[in-house]
Amino acid sequence: MGSHNDYVLLIECLSGYTKEKSSILAIGLSFHTAPVEMREKLAIPEAGWPHAIEELCRLNHIEEAAVLSTCNRMEIYVVALSWHRGIWEVTDWMSKTSGIPVSELRKHLFLLRDKDAVRHLFEVSAGLDSLVLGEGQILSQVKQVLRVGKEVKGFSRNIGDLFRRAVAVGKLVRHQTNIASGAVSVSSAAVEFALMKLPKPAFSSARMLVIGAGKVGQLIIKHLAAKGCTKVVVINRSEGRVAAIREKVKGIEIIYKPISEMLTCAGEADVVFTCTASEMPLFLKEHVENLPHVSQELGCWRLFIDISVPRNVGSCVYALGSAQVYNVDDLKKVVEANKEDRHRKAMEAQAIINEESESFVASRDSLEAVPTIIKLRSYFERILIVELKEYLLKKGVDEISNEGVIKLGEALVNKLLHRPMQHFRCNPDENRTRSEVIENIRVINRVFGLDTEIPDFGAEIRAKVERTQK
Repeated sequence: MGSHNDYVLLIECLSGYTKEKSSILAIGLSFHTAPVEMREKLAIPEAGWPHAIEELCRLNHIEEAAVLSTCNRMEIYVVALSWHRGIWEVTDWMSKTSGIPVSELRKHLFLLRDKDAVRHLFEVSAGLDSLVLGEGQILSQVKQVLRVGKEVKGFSRNIGDLFRRAVAVGKLVRHQTNIASGAVSVSSAAVEFALMKLPKPAFSSARMLVIGAGKVGQLIIKHLAAKGCTKVVVINRSEGRVAAIREKVKGIEIIYKPISEMLTCAGEADVVFTCTASEMPLFLKEHVENLPHVSQELGCWRLFIDISVPRNVGSCVYALGSAQVYNVDDLKKVVEANKEDRHRKAMEAQAIINEESESFVASRDSLEAVPTIIKLRSYFERILIVELKEYLLKKGVDEISNEGVIKLGEALVNKLLHRPMQHFRCNPDENRTRSEVIENIRVINRVFGLDTEIPDFGAEIRAKVERTQK
């Protein structure tokens, strides 16, 4: 481990990144990039999000953080004082947290920065990056990140603004497009998958068991009822949630059983849906191989559909001849239909997302110039209003009110500063980089003596290192 001076020396030597601004980074993996076997090792339950944020923000180059962990993805969003050092630190943290070597992890991770990271989160919130296009559950999960983050110190202004905007974009896309029309959730895809795997005449009579009575479990029961299922057994730690589902979902008999009767109920079921937050498998080989046979109409195997991450059915069960086990990655087969229609809906949504991400990034970049803009406008307004008043007095014009003079001064300032203000904003269309904007701010401050604070991210990095080394 190097000394404090080694860290500072390293930072000062890498002068290229002390001049850059803080970056928003998205680092993670999803069903697109990694199998469920890897995702479950990185999965963080909601109760663990605050601790993960606090740990991430203790890293040298990480100022803010958020965790989005679902059955289909595990994504870390951070504000990093140095984007490449931030990537290294977060990747190392993910490796230590999961036990997966960095070399293996890198094969499956996606890394996105600034506008690309913003666009990705907006796509996730809108349901464009989901297993099922337009699904509504992911928007609720992004909202939950925001609710949990409000109580955590490391979930600060930049990350908070990003997730608030993501929620707004998710709602906007669903309101202005028909992307959610006819969309299925992971829960409904699971029921459809069961329908595909079971003999058609046997579906309505198959004995259904749902383990877990959260939102996913409720949706599974709802979709089972819609497909003609008349009875389902639900395993949960308490009966309260099951009773609440019974009130909401009509047309199906819902029988509650405690967790202590799980294996007995599994032995009496033909199809077992698992959807709990358990971090350990509920079913292992020794549990399943001794279960009674299923109904004769279904042949010789029991169907397990495991949509939990981490998985509730251990990988050792997959090899048993008496069971067929499927997980969330297998549900892709259900959503292959209607690709052309989904592509058209996605194109409509993407146009909205592109516009919103451009707007968010531009507003974030422009914040650095706000103090200079305010002082420059005030400087010009003071001069113009004084000069206008003196001129009008000399000309004997006294009927114009003080308010009228102020409005005239403000209008003149708006016209005079319109073009200079453009040089305070990053604009790729005009090949204006952020370093040019910062230099423009410095020049204006020096010429007009405005004395506003100029961003110095090298100093921020050094200060962060000093705090973490104490």
